[in-house]
Amino acid sequence: MDNMHATVDEINDGIYRISTFVPAVSPEGFTFNQFLVAAEEPLLFHTGPRAMFPLVAEAVATVVPVESVRWITFGHVEADECGSMNTWLAAAPGSQVAHGALGCDVSLNDLCDRPPRALAEGEVLDLGGKRVRQISTPHVPHGWEAQVLFEETTGTLLCGDLFSHVGHPAPLTEADVVEPALVAEEMFHATCMAPHTAATLRMLGDLRPTTLAIMHGSSFRGDGHRALYDLAAAYERLTLAA
Repeated sequence: MDNMHATVDEINDGIYRISTFVPAVSPEGFTFNQFLVAAEEPLLFHTGPRAMFPLVAEAVATVVPVESVRWITFGHVEADECGSMNTWLAAAPGSQVAHGALGCDVSLNDLCDRPPRALAEGEVLDLGGKRVRQISTPHVPHGWEAQVLFEETTGTLLCGDLFSHVGHPAPLTEADVVEPALVAEEMFHATCMAPHTAATLRMLGDLRPTTLAIMHGSSFRGDGHRALYDLAAAYERLTLAA
């Protein structure tokens, strides 16, 4: 991590993308992004792996004090999503991991150094100026305990690994993110193509998000309903072709 650094960009009002480019992942490199929701109770979505903590913490500190982070959340239990969560719990003494109840029961009650907050399905965390709604998405894109968060005041979907794409693109784009996601899917085969995958994506599309906070690649501003419906249709074609 010595030659890497994290950049910080505001992709929506009070929503900050923290991004570290890792050239060694894929021929075009890969971004690892965390999202900070700046509010009275700041929320960090994704922590990054343990080795990336100093980079992410330094970036967070340019927006809010590290020790002020109140909520630590992520899409599913995986190193790049939550590898440094216990380091964050130590750095922010008033913080707590929050996740859907299934993820807490299966993994986080054991893994977290402090007991996590189990979120009920559809529960809204009022952060003070921002509101995030928990939405379970089992096995979409992967992980039994997978979830997304929807920030209601800005229409931002914190969508984790959905729409992952390679390279070192701009922080925010209004261009197509479906085709780059399909290229990455062909490369990594990371998505569970389950019978309910397309329906789950359409359910998220019906939220009509205007910003997609994407963990790997550019975030997207525009018609999130259409992007999610188009990704659902593309995955259905892949499933039929298999």
